Amino acid sequence: MTSKPGPILGIDLGTTNSCVAVMDGGEARVLANREGSRTTPSVVAFVGDDILVGEAARQRASKDPAATVFAAKRLIGRKFAEVEAVRRGLPYTVVAAANGDAWAEVHGRRRSPSQISAQVLAYLKDAAADALGEPVTRAIITVPAYFDDAQRQATRDAGTIAGLRVERILSEPTAAALAYGLHDRKDRPPQIVAVYDLGGGTFDVSLLELRSGAFEVLATAGDSQLGGEDFDSAVVDHIADLFQREHGVDLRSDRAALARLRDAAQRAKHELSWALATELNLPFIAAVDGQPLHLALTLTRRELERLTRPLIDRSLGPCRRVLADAGLRRDQVEEVLLVGGQTRMPAVVEAVAECFGRQPSTAHNPDEVVAIGAAIQGAVLAGELADLVLLDVVPLSIGVETQGGVFSVLIPRNTPIPTRRTETFSTSVDNQSIVHVHVLQGLREMAEDNRSIARLQLTDIPPAPRGAPQIQVRFELDADAILRVSARELLSGKEAAIVAQPASGLTRAEVQALAQEAEDARQHDLSRRAIVETRNRCETLAYACERALEGYGEGLPAAVRESVQRDVAALRGLLGDHAGARGGPELQAAFAALERSSRQIYAAMLGDAETPALLAEGSRE
Repeated sequence: MTSKPGPILGIDLGTTNSCVAVMDGGEARVLANREGSRTTPSVVAFVGDDILVGEAARQRASKDPAATVFAAKRLIGRKFAEVEAVRRGLPYTVVAAANGDAWAEVHGRRRSPSQISAQVLAYLKDAAADALGEPVTRAIITVPAYFDDAQRQATRDAGTIAGLRVERILSEPTAAALAYGLHDRKDRPPQIVAVYDLGGGTFDVSLLELRSGAFEVLATAGDSQLGGEDFDSAVVDHIADLFQREHGVDLRSDRAALARLRDAAQRAKHELSWALATELNLPFIAAVDGQPLHLALTLTRRELERLTRPLIDRSLGPCRRVLADAGLRRDQVEEVLLVGGQTRMPAVVEAVAECFGRQPSTAHNPDEVVAIGAAIQGAVLAGELADLVLLDVVPLSIGVETQGGVFSVLIPRNTPIPTRRTETFSTSVDNQSIVHVHVLQGLREMAEDNRSIARLQLTDIPPAPRGAPQIQVRFELDADAILRVSARELLSGKEAAIVAQPASGLTRAEVQALAQEAEDARQHDLSRRAIVETRNRCETLAYACERALEGYGEGLPAAVRESVQRDVAALRGLLGDHAGARGGPELQAAFAALERSSRQIYAAMLGDAETPALLAEGSRE
């Protein structure tokens, strides 16, 4: 008797925030993390031997920015030279790996973006298991439609390292369309839907045709270097320039100041989605000649729109291009869906409405809609939903390098997948015995300007004049956008084949080794995490008691005040030992002692009946 396989998670691995959902009783449900939040910051912090993920990691950014990694999605599957503009605005160090990939360096150790992203995925996986009360090992992970093969493979690697069996890599616009309930409209005539997806790190726009339960992507376009992080950077640069003109200090040159400034800019941007103005106050942001400098200014929505107008306009070019690629007029688009947190900005909504000639739909939370759609697709793969077909397209052309360094396309962009293409080539040199098949992906005319994704070698070709051998090259692209390449010399029958392994990123052996390392260390990691969570609870209680003593200490009996002060000091002493040697029973005992003595404060002030509410209020302070 075999056990029933667990549910398939739908995971939106975002640049700024990530989200996980699952089908439950025929409905898609977003799963909250351990802090009770429905989204998790895609941030990883390295604190000694501990690794923090999510909100705890985000809060570390201003304390140790060089050891707090965020926006790893903007680096995943990409070369160091490609991310120059991105890495300039990051407070942590980005370096070139041996193969030229962009990796993060923390405490002298280099980590690939796949490893960083795996920490976020593992956190979401564990949170989902806690919420569901059962282990989970399968997932569908979404990526921007405009991700190339290397970026998709690197995302799959992240899932594998996290201990997940990645059932499919799904394009975010397709997932969003599923989540908007469009799969339930089988009784309606075919309709054209545009999905405008402006997330934290990437932008893409797709046109889909929906008919009788089938989703067919007609065209997709985008900008893999445009997202909410760029909007944040525009605000950061504006504020930093103002501060530099006034005080002669460039806050961007100080990592800690930059981290605080970026966090404040992001909060201001969020507030201006509903307010017309907001205040930024960052005391002690810098110092000159021993004198502290403070930052205080007002940012208006109009200023934000002026600063980010070029970024909004950049997103409209792909919108017009995708209409042209699909051969459609804007009045043929019947619905426009918004995806990604940056679409909350009123100026973005207005620009999209003007571009497509209709008001976009805001029926779902743009931060959750992609994960919900991925969960629905998971139910399709698990056989829980029927009569639903997804037909995606290739976002970038795929082909081979031919004589003179020309990029010869076999599968043009926007070709529906799965697909297969075959083309015959020949040799360029007399008596050539080896043929190198260099597979690339991109939109440029010359091979060197496109992304290398695989190399295949066909050997032992019989000697013949150039142009005589017939080399048949076959591309097969499956529904997961995994490419299989084969080459066959027709006269001799010599053949070679390969599953495309991007020329960058982690090797299969490295991915498996990292996955095994994570599994082997799982129990140790869980123990360390429990210590960190215990320390966080202790810190919250100590802080609440200190505040209570500040406010009400004078009115307490001396014995009560001294008891609480003694227990606070004891707990603070253990918290100061961050090596972790006292992170277990001793710390828990000190926490319990302070918890007991702290009740005396409220019993003395207001009586036992009100103690729980007051303790909770003190913790929130």
